[in-house]
Amino acid sequence: MIGISKLYCGAEEASDALRYGADGEGPSAAPAAPKPVVVWNCTRACNLRCVHCYATSANSDTETSYATDTGEVSTEAGLAMLEDLAQFGAPAVLFSGGEPLLRPDLFTLIERASALGIRPVVSTNGTLIDERAAERLRDAGARYVGISLDGMRETNDRFRACNGAFDRALAGLRHCRHLGIKVGLRFTMMRHNAAEIDDIFSLVRDENIPRLCFYHLVYAGRASHLIHEDLDHEGTRRAVDRIIDRTADLYAEGRTPEVLTVDNHADGPYLYLRLVRENHPRAEEALRLLRANGGNASGSRIAAVGWDGSVHPDQFWRHVSLGNVTERPFSEIWADGSHPLLDALRNRQAHLKGRCARCRFLDACGGNFRVRAETVTGDLWAPDPACFLTDEEIGVAANPEAIP
Repeated sequence: MIGISKLYCGAEEASDALRYGADGEGPSAAPAAPKPVVVWNCTRACNLRCVHCYATSANSDTETSYATDTGEVSTEAGLAMLEDLAQFGAPAVLFSGGEPLLRPDLFTLIERASALGIRPVVSTNGTLIDERAAERLRDAGARYVGISLDGMRETNDRFRACNGAFDRALAGLRHCRHLGIKVGLRFTMMRHNAAEIDDIFSLVRDENIPRLCFYHLVYAGRASHLIHEDLDHEGTRRAVDRIIDRTADLYAEGRTPEVLTVDNHADGPYLYLRLVRENHPRAEEALRLLRANGGNASGSRIAAVGWDGSVHPDQFWRHVSLGNVTERPFSEIWADGSHPLLDALRNRQAHLKGRCARCRFLDACGGNFRVRAETVTGDLWAPDPACFLTDEEIGVAANPEAIP
C-alpha cells in the first residue's frame, strides 16, 4: 500500500507503525522478522459475480445457499487457526471471500480474533450489510470494514453484474458509519472506470468517508482474462496524478481522509519523483518511508489462507499452496523456509531479472507483483508489466546492456 495522504500530505495515520515500523525505520529495524497480516478468504460463496474477482468466487444468491460440504475451513478449525495466529503475533486478519457475510459463523470468528488481540478487518461488497448486520459487526469487534465500489451506480452495477449493487453497498456503508464502525471504499482501476475517480472523491467528501483505497488490477482469477482492460502506462500515470491532486485538494479544504493506492508499488517512486519535480519539502522523507516499508511483501509481511485452509504467499497465489492449516499450524508453515517459492520471495533480489534487477528504487518497490509477471510472460522473475516508470526514471537507460 502506498500512503498518498501520508507521503504527499504528511498525514499521521493509525497504520503508520505497521507500514513503516514503530519509529518510521521499517520492519528491518525490528529485533525479529515482522509477522504477516493474514488475508483469510474464508468463503468462496458470493452473492455477486464481479468481472475482476481474483478469487473466482462462486455465485450464491442467499445465505441459505451456504453448505457445510463446500470444503471450507470449519468453525472449529478457523478458531484454532486464530489462536495460532495470535500466539504467532499476526497483527491483523482480513476476512475476505467471496463475500464473507455469507459465512454464517463470521461474527463468531471476528469476535474471537478481537478477543485474542488480532485486529479484525472485513473486506466486503457491502450489499448484505443491513442495520442488523452492522450491529453484529460492531458487537463482534470489527475494527474496519472495507466496501468495494468500482465506480458510480451504472458502472459499479455493470462490473458486479447486479442492478442495485451500488445503492445497497452505499446503504451498508451508511449503516456502519451510523454505528461508529470505521469504513472505507475500495476501487479497482481499469480502463472503463478510471474516468470516475473524481466522482469517487466527491462521494468520499459528501459521505465523510475516512478511508479510500485505489487498487491496481492484478491478473489472477477472473481478472487473469482482463489484461486488456488494465490501464496502459500513460493511463496509470494520469490516474495516479489525479489521485494525488484530489487528495491534496481535500487536505487543503481541511478534510483528512486516508488515501492509498494498492497493488502497484511503482506508485511510491512515481510520487517521490513528482515531489522532487515540485521541489516539495517532503520528498526525501517520502523516499525514506518508502524504503522503510520495502515495497511488495508477498511471502513475508503479507500472507493468505484460502477457504479450504491452503496457505499462499498472498491472496493472488492460489495456484501455489505452502501447506494447509487443517493439517499443520499456520505458524509452522510460515516459519518453514524450505518451500522454494517462499524462500525465493524472501530473497527476491537474487532472482529478479531485467529492469527490475537494476532499478534504483528496488529497495522501495521490492520488485512489485510477481504474479503479474508470471501471468503475462510465464516467468515470475521477469519485470512486472504494470510498472509504468520509464528506464530513465528508474536509472537503467544509461546501461541498456544490463537489461536482458
